[in-house]
Amino acid sequence: MASYAARRRSDLSDLDLKAPKPGEQSRPRRIGVLGGTFDPVHVGHLRGALEVAEALGLDELRMMPSARPPHRDTPQVSAQDRLAMVECAVAGVPPLVVDARELQRDKPSWTIDTLESLRAEMAAETQVFLLLGWDAFCGLPTWHRWEELLQHCHILVLQRPDADSEPPDALRNLLAARSVSDPLALKGPSGQIAFVWQTPLAVSATQIRQLLASGKSVRFLVPDAVLAYIDAHGLYRASN
Repeated sequence: MASYAARRRSDLSDLDLKAPKPGEQSRPRRIGVLGGTFDPVHVGHLRGALEVAEALGLDELRMMPSARPPHRDTPQVSAQDRLAMVECAVAGVPPLVVDARELQRDKPSWTIDTLESLRAEMAAETQVFLLLGWDAFCGLPTWHRWEELLQHCHILVLQRPDADSEPPDALRNLLAARSVSDPLALKGPSGQIAFVWQTPLAVSATQIRQLLASGKSVRFLVPDAVLAYIDAHGLYRASN
């Protein structure tokens, strides 16, 4: 029997994701949110974010560096450096923008707090899309107040060919009740789940840190501006 992720890939391959045409009927603003340690930000983060932003016609996709990620190891470099690298990476690449709110909070970077903060600044009808990789999505039942996330956003699960694990039991009923097959059919400001196919890019922040620590090049794995920042500040070298 095919895995859940494999079945989703089959469904997604039939979708024709096209952004709404300019000048179409007025619609609510669409804001995407992609959080992470970005230690460092790399082409996998950026290409995935841009694909989603274009496919769904997002007005903004906010890259949000996390300060104290509850489910991840402590970032290797400072919040200031990680923020600066994301700023370098998205400069001049609309609709990607940087949102530093999680770095301004002196507590763990709970996603529910971020979404509540965002919602307080937006019109009620604004659509918010939280982007999660398959592994992060499967880990949702361990997140702080995770059952409340869909009160504030839609969830877009970024599918990759290697995502062959099954979702935990705690998510199966949620998927049955809240998932839609076409991401462009997500209705209202929040409350639903959709899957989006991602171009596979075999690159990770761990790989990049290891290459840099061993003195090897990471050219073409990170944007040139990010590489220049890493070199200028001596980040991730073996001596750090």
